[in-house]
Amino acid sequence: MEPTAAADLVARLTAAGQTVAVAESLTGGLVAAALTDIPGASVVVRGGVLAYATDLKAQVLGVDKALLARAGAVDADVAEQMASGVRSLMGATYGLATTGVAGPDQVEGKPVGTVFVAVVGPGTSRVQALSLSGDRREVRAHSVLAVLALLTEELGAQVREDPPVAHC
Repeated sequence: MEPTAAADLVARLTAAGQTVAVAESLTGGLVAAALTDIPGASVVVRGGVLAYATDLKAQVLGVDKALLARAGAVDADVAEQMASGVRSLMGATYGLATTGVAGPDQVEGKPVGTVFVAVVGPGTSRVQALSLSGDRREVRAHSVLAVLALLTEELGAQVREDPPVAHC
């Protein structure tokens, strides 16, 4: 795992006084591990939910059961609802989520490497669809980097939207 992405996020969230929580499926705790490997992460990481089983996505994270029945667990809207649910559950500024197919076999008719990552925060909700290649380990590792990059992009967008105010 590339520690610089996680270290940068921990530093940026710390400086902004913001927090993060993670909801993970295919990554099985790797996002939380990447963040908590960084010294000082306890200031910003609120916690996480490993909702590997589809029913837990509904029961714990509040993902709509009808959506899960219709679309399955590997879906953009599911990722978004997972991120929103963990954000609310943990009282975090941002919620991150990963859901997808790491392999070796397809799931719900979706091919290996089909992944959705999401970030939900104050006034924002972003989902990214990924079509990754590689073995199980590589798909999971790229999914971690992708969700961390998505939050990094969101934090960068906030800085551009909220220019510093000059005090006289």
